[in-house]
Amino acid sequence: MITKCKNKVHKKYAVVVPCYNEEKRFPFAKFLEFAKANKDVLICLVNDGSKDKTLSVLKGLNYESDENVCVYNLEKNSGKSEAVRQGMLYVYENFEAELIGFLDADLATTLEEWLEMARYKETKPKYGVIVGSRIARLGANIVRDDTRSIVSLLVKKFIKIILKTSFQDTQCGAKIFARNIIPHLFSKAFRTPWLFDVEIFLRLQKKFGSTTLSQGVLEFPLMEWTEIGGSKLKLKETIKIPLQLLQLHYIYNLKSGFKAEKAYVLNNKSKAIPNVVNA
Repeated sequence: MITKCKNKVHKKYAVVVPCYNEEKRFPFAKFLEFAKANKDVLICLVNDGSKDKTLSVLKGLNYESDENVCVYNLEKNSGKSEAVRQGMLYVYENFEAELIGFLDADLATTLEEWLEMARYKETKPKYGVIVGSRIARLGANIVRDDTRSIVSLLVKKFIKIILKTSFQDTQCGAKIFARNIIPHLFSKAFRTPWLFDVEIFLRLQKKFGSTTLSQGVLEFPLMEWTEIGGSKLKLKETIKIPLQLLQLHYIYNLKSGFKAEKAYVLNNKSKAIPNVVNA
């Protein structure tokens, strides 16, 4: 079931927001204020088979701002990676947004800063991807749980080895992609529920060459990011992360050689795009 926007007009930007059991903590007022003030941004809310009244809350937001808010409902819970994937494909296939990305429903990264990322990306056309980076520094308000930060540091070291690049932050929930590369990254289901961000970058490398990340991906230092309580990532899932990283490393880097299309320009709008299989 899809609740579509009333006026299916061209939107400059589109943000996909996966939602699972968000009834009690969904920041309705913040989403509504942003939607009313930024009509050129499509907000696609994906209900991932929630067991509470999340779907009703999302429909309420669509009712209040049906010009640029739509609801994509998954009957069964599929996990964040699949909710993001299906939402990205739905937006790609049904709207002509030039930049399409995703953002966490808790708004640890604000909608306003996501939009700032998108506008900054437009000033740097050679990059096909821009990602939020939660770098603690003077002048920025980056609030993270100390325990989770330690775990994140260990995971980050593994990820740097696998990606063979000096990525500062692959796991931030704010990311934006040039329209033309969406099919290459989201047509196939991801292999892990929580590490799909890493898999996105591995797919970029496999498709476009080993230098893709350094030449085609731009990290955007966030000014504000706040740890929100109620994380869905449980301890038993955290323990699985190192093994899942090894699995991805084997599949994308070791299993078999590949010939990347090195002549392909990551943000080349004229390049033909294969048809996307309906999600």
